[in-house]
Amino acid sequence: MPALSYPVGKFEMPSGVTPEDRRRWISEIAELPANFRAAVKNLDDPRLDTPYRPGGWTVRQVVHHVFDSHANAYIRTKLALTEDRPVLRPYDQNEWVKLPDYGMPIGGTLTLIEGLHDRWTSLLRTLGPEHCTRRLFHPESGEHDVDWLMALYSWHGRHHTAHVTALRQRMGW
Repeated sequence: MPALSYPVGKFEMPSGVTPEDRRRWISEIAELPANFRAAVKNLDDPRLDTPYRPGGWTVRQVVHHVFDSHANAYIRTKLALTEDRPVLRPYDQNEWVKLPDYGMPIGGTLTLIEGLHDRWTSLLRTLGPEHCTRRLFHPESGEHDVDWLMALYSWHGRHHTAHVTALRQRMGW
């Protein structure tokens, strides 16, 4: 079951961040919309409504979750860049997936992910090292910086894309 839950492994923040790490994270964030769209291409409603693992979210829920999560990350990035050690507001993602909009078609959400990532990566590409070390505080996980946000959401996009691609492979879709 761990391989189904964490197909690319669990998130690990490197102890020392290099400029190459930052370039890779930004590149992976930029590539997520195309990779994610390819992962869900030609999936009909029954397949979109299939959980990626037993007890897990459906593919449709994963798509909507990625937008919500990454929209929050974009806003958190901007807060960290414009405020002194902002306190981030957590949200209950397991409750969000129960909301009616998580049953909607995915086309609009995929388009939102594309627009969001276009803006987000445009911003990230302008950052210098002094911006990447700006601090923020998350009540559930503690003190972090913009580097952590980039690393986490680079991983997060790969993580959920792999949920879908692994399901497709297991199911022969």
